[in-house]
Amino acid sequence: MATNWTPDSWKEHEARHLPHYEDAAELTQAEHTLSSYPPLVFAGEARALKADLAQVAAGKAFLLQGGDCAESFAEFHPNNIRDTFRVLLQMAVVMTFASKKPVVKVGRMAGQFAKPRSSDTETQGDMTLPSYFGDNINGIEFDPEQRRNDPMRMVRAYSQAAATLNLLRAFAGGGYANLRQVHQWTLDFMGRTPWADKFSHVADRIGESLDFMEACGVNPQTLPQLERTSFYTSHEGLLLPYEQALTRRDSLTGDWYATSAHMLWIGDRTRFDGSAHIEFARGIGNPLGMKCGPSLEPDALLRLLDTLNPAREPGRMTLISRFGHDKVEDGLAPLVRAVAREGHPVVWSCDPMHGNVIKSDSGYKTRPFDRILTEVKGFFAVHRAEGTHPGGIHIEMTGQDVTECVGGAVAITDDVLGDRYHTHCDPRLNAAQSIELAFLLAEMLNQEAAERRADAA
Repeated sequence: MATNWTPDSWKEHEARHLPHYEDAAELTQAEHTLSSYPPLVFAGEARALKADLAQVAAGKAFLLQGGDCAESFAEFHPNNIRDTFRVLLQMAVVMTFASKKPVVKVGRMAGQFAKPRSSDTETQGDMTLPSYFGDNINGIEFDPEQRRNDPMRMVRAYSQAAATLNLLRAFAGGGYANLRQVHQWTLDFMGRTPWADKFSHVADRIGESLDFMEACGVNPQTLPQLERTSFYTSHEGLLLPYEQALTRRDSLTGDWYATSAHMLWIGDRTRFDGSAHIEFARGIGNPLGMKCGPSLEPDALLRLLDTLNPAREPGRMTLISRFGHDKVEDGLAPLVRAVAREGHPVVWSCDPMHGNVIKSDSGYKTRPFDRILTEVKGFFAVHRAEGTHPGGIHIEMTGQDVTECVGGAVAITDDVLGDRYHTHCDPRLNAAQSIELAFLLAEMLNQEAAERRADAA
């Protein structure tokens, strides 16, 4: 347990990118309401994820973390949750079948609302209002009432997160994840993509393997893992009043856990020395992620690791690199080298999204698929050169048939971005692009395994 720490000790540190609430009494009321609600996740589940991530850190598994850039109240619908879960299942099956390694599945779901902003305010014409910080803080419409930072939105976000988690648990454990149904996971519009046939071929081979296993007496009755899966949730632990209100002491261990998600991560803008977000994170027992971008120096990273994981517990820390396609190899290598030298047992994961945002000729923010793929390849190249394990991928994606990122085999072009551009924040990979990325990742994982076998020989 962290020393000199309480759930509210973060208030004594510098807190950046938190909204200002004009009505302190209303904020207190929202916090009190949340603190009386049941936990969304349980400490034992967070410990199970930490154990799974320890296997990733040891090179025995791979982390797949994906979901919405920013969840919204307007797009909350069971079909959207189902479709994103379904695509993550498809990606995991492709990578597991190819690499013969377990894939740890973590959704950016059931809490990924708040977003940091470069400025607290936004000006349009002669009107200046608070910036949009995410649906759990204010509304996206440029309107004085909608843009008011409303603490009661945290209560609504809790209710949406609870409903999302309820559905995800049902999907993961209620038979939807049954490998016998792998053919049925393909979304209708995937039939128009080049990757549908390739996925169908993988599904056929899985079916043949299941037939063989069943003939040998292995079926869902004897091996329940064939019809269910473990699925965890995560979000950026940005809105500290929300996180504090949902922090609970575990009755078994006495340790504190954030019960808003199984895993929280600290963003690139809030992971500085003396940060309120670092102070909060160091005291909770959950596995933690931390974004690592071009501004992070090796010595600073080591200090942060010593603060967040002084016991060097495997599975505790996931370092999520986000450099951009043209900076990843030069920027990531010194960090990987320093962490390996000091012996910190971390998961290295690649976020190829945030460093590759551009503004298209049509005026939309987009992310070129080729740049995303180039950053992933650079990430693997660094770990190959350093003799370390490329442990995971962290992507913003959706199961919807959106047109937000250009490129890929589906060949989304600039002139069609406006057709189905629905994101509340940054552009996301659609289902077809996500599956394409999964197959390309599978090839890289196979290549990495082959090279390690050759080195061992």
